[in-house]
Amino acid sequence: MLDQATVVPARPGKQGAAGGLLAGGSDADRAPRRPGAHAGATAWFARRQVARANLCSAVLLGAIGLAAAGGITLPVTLPVGPGTVLGSMFKQADEPPPPPPGPFLPHGKGMWIYEPAKTEGGNAQAIVARAREVGLTHLYVRMGSHWDGFNVRPFVDALVPAAHAKGIRVIGWDFPRLGESWPADIARAKAMIEHKGPGGHRIDGFSADIETASEGTQVSPDVARAYGAALRGLVGPDYTLIATVPRPSFKHRPTYPYAEIVESFDAVAPMVYWLNRQPDTDVAGAVDDLVPYGKPVFPVGQAYDGKPEGGRAGVPPPEELQRFMGTAQAKGVTGVSFWSWQAANGTAWEAIRNAAEFAPSSSRAFHAISP
Repeated sequence: MLDQATVVPARPGKQGAAGGLLAGGSDADRAPRRPGAHAGATAWFARRQVARANLCSAVLLGAIGLAAAGGITLPVTLPVGPGTVLGSMFKQADEPPPPPPGPFLPHGKGMWIYEPAKTEGGNAQAIVARAREVGLTHLYVRMGSHWDGFNVRPFVDALVPAAHAKGIRVIGWDFPRLGESWPADIARAKAMIEHKGPGGHRIDGFSADIETASEGTQVSPDVARAYGAALRGLVGPDYTLIATVPRPSFKHRPTYPYAEIVESFDAVAPMVYWLNRQPDTDVAGAVDDLVPYGKPVFPVGQAYDGKPEGGRAGVPPPEELQRFMGTAQAKGVTGVSFWSWQAANGTAWEAIRNAAEFAPSSSRAFHAISP
């Protein structure tokens, strides 16, 4: 893009009677002029300046053409201004304004924080330092639930500014009960989303962890649609809303209203905990099942011991975590996260850190985030 106005500083001069700065400040500047002489001289001077500028522009264009023919790049700044050939030649048509920044999406690698006291002892600076070292671009932080309310304000007040200073996004997540209680769930979400900590920092997005009846959630198509629409009406079109849902299994959850849930959200995060199955087939199936709903998919992987839930004992080994990430990326996914910070062991952290998949891009990651 060429500058459309180049300001040339005037030579030091004296203040004229009319208050203008007279370049040079010579005696001639103060000599009386014939009536109309000033206007005529000004017009003549303007025509001469235009001619000189056009000549310079033509010479520069010729030099650039000769240089280009010889494969040479000239490091020049071209004078462009009103009345010059170059100014009219390079005048650009009015360009449409850039689109407004839409909701951010959780590209890269993330981790879920469940109990702050069991996450680096609740030390926000330690959490952020480890997140940066591992290459995490975002954190999901439990804000509360229908059963215990919004009860992590001091932790969030410490974590969000520290994360933003290092360019890490924070998504608050809530566990709603829904059913007849969904208006109360909306009121609680409002308090979480609008909460401002030190410096005015707020969470960057909100995720509703919409579970099934076995976890105490009462979700139906009508309630899901009403809850999502109310959330969207609360935050507007440019705020990030992510629906966290069980891994699609139409055999075991045939009535779970995926379509109605994701309708008002910007993205969907399926909980892909493979337990006694395989990570690659589970994540591939989840992506395939959810893509038809038209929203980006950001799978949540298993980094905890699945034995209590009928899975293989222990945190999944690095090879399984690698297959989860590799398959997700091969399916076109641009970001994953893991449940959970406090449950992952050392080898899981190493696998997440060392994975080439979802490595943060230096062009967009880790720039400080303003409140």
